[in-house]
Amino acid sequence: MSPDALNSLFSLLIGFAVAGALASGYQALAARPAGFGLLGQGVAPKTFAAVPFLVFAAPFIIMRNTLRGARIERRRFEFVMMATVLAGFWSLMSGTFLLMTLRAAGLLA
Repeated sequence: MSPDALNSLFSLLIGFAVAGALASGYQALAARPAGFGLLGQGVAPKTFAAVPFLVFAAPFIIMRNTLRGARIERRRFEFVMMATVLAGFWSLMSGTFLLMTLRAAGLLA
């Protein structure tokens, strides 16, 4: 496996891990699952605070909603695959951002 492929895999895994940790932490504190409905509260400080949270928690939320919808609503395979690719790409980008931030801060070599 090339170093670039390994770096991309690590970014993908870090992105999903951070997304899962954020969504699980929110659920533990708020006693309800995180969702994109956090943005539907109008113009309020809570809505603006939800944007950065949702940017990093979105891959987990997308996959949770997709797998739940596939099981309950019997969604088609194509829809589930498209949502999985979207969540994976989003996770890759957020993981890359997090790793770049850690490298810039000097916490990662």
